[in-house]
Amino acid sequence: MKFLEEKKISSCLDVPSGDGWLRKVLAQEASIDGIDLFEERPDGYSKFWSYDLENGIPEDATGYDLVCCCEGIEHVGNPLNLLRSFNKALSDDGMLVVTTPNVWYPQARFQYLIRGFFPSFPSLVDTQIKFGSHMHITPWCYPQLYLYFKLAGFSPPVLIEEPLSKPKHFHERLLGFPSKLYIQRKIRKSKSDEEKTFWTTAGSEGSRLGRHLMVFAHKVVL
Repeated sequence: MKFLEEKKISSCLDVPSGDGWLRKVLAQEASIDGIDLFEERPDGYSKFWSYDLENGIPEDATGYDLVCCCEGIEHVGNPLNLLRSFNKALSDDGMLVVTTPNVWYPQARFQYLIRGFFPSFPSLVDTQIKFGSHMHITPWCYPQLYLYFKLAGFSPPVLIEEPLSKPKHFHERLLGFPSKLYIQRKIRKSKSDEEKTFWTTAGSEGSRLGRHLMVFAHKVVL
């Protein structure tokens, strides 16, 4: 919310829009539309679609300065298709903001080693696997976001610092030290500015040790 308050936005697509919290953040003169399969149209939203994000977003959702996808991309099984539809929905140099749980922090990787599943991504082998469930099915870390954003036609994602960017326990700093050393070597051996920037961001505390990711990127116009 703090990040968006500092931006001048005239038109925004909130997807999934949930209870419409984003309306309270953006300036009142900004037009905001929403998409959500499980919630009703929030107050203050100009247009609203009830739509399954596995199919991307509606083709008539276009011309936005900002697409904001908070806590949604981890629920989608075809995220590249969704990201590409976000790209089409943005105006030239429009901005995409995505938030999602991070599975790269040490405790998450240790749990995956022991159990085979990341935190908040259980096996779901029972009646939970059904249409309409709010399932976490696609785990994300910064390198994966970088890859998918580039494939979808966005600039490299930039991390937004937040409270959950910091490690929760001291031992996580110790467990994360080997990856820090590895990434420092990758930074030194980088052959381009983009490669160096990637490893610098991937090696930051928010990427390696944080429990949550908030990123933004811009549409690349060729």
